[in-house]
Amino acid sequence: MTSYMDYTSPSTQFTFDVNTNTVFKKDDQNFINVLGIQQLNSLENVSLLDFSLSSNNVVEPHYHQNAAELVYCISGAATVSMINPFTKRLQEYSITPGKVVNVPQGWWHYVTGNQDHTHLLAIFDAPTPEVILGSDILKIMPPNVMAHTYCLDEQQWSNAIAPMKPSTNIGPPLDCNTTANNTVMNYPYYNQYYNHFYPPQGYTY
Repeated sequence: MTSYMDYTSPSTQFTFDVNTNTVFKKDDQNFINVLGIQQLNSLENVSLLDFSLSSNNVVEPHYHQNAAELVYCISGAATVSMINPFTKRLQEYSITPGKVVNVPQGWWHYVTGNQDHTHLLAIFDAPTPEVILGSDILKIMPPNVMAHTYCLDEQQWSNAIAPMKPSTNIGPPLDCNTTANNTVMNYPYYNQYYNHFYPPQGYTY
């Protein structure tokens, strides 16, 4: 029990409808709902993502620098993939209803839907877990640095990541096959992402 919480106060929150707090939606089958301390102020070191995936959709590669993540399958099927930094190997675990995968804090990982209507919970040991998304890292890194460091062709690297949208969250994007151009798009989640907040809800996942 949190010592600074006044559990007699009318402002203390004990319940919340997670369905009302969608922080990312690709379509009706691929979206992420969030519950954190901003939504339920009586929470301590716990928060969760409630998310849905259809087949072959992917919660993009990312890591949580301040929290471990326990992924629980409610329905459907998914594969949780993570890089073990100690063995330097990719580990993949298929889960179906009732099964879990634990992703230690700071481990690079992603989740792939193996069936339509897959429903998952991700539970964190932090009131507001922070996230670094792979798409943001790749878009922010200067092409000349990547080319020089890894002995790459700078123009080829720039061309390869040009269609990538920052803060993809769930990929591939709906317009994946139709946006092979350099059109400048407006991504409302991007500018505030590196403050670790999604604009509408003030939450980091």
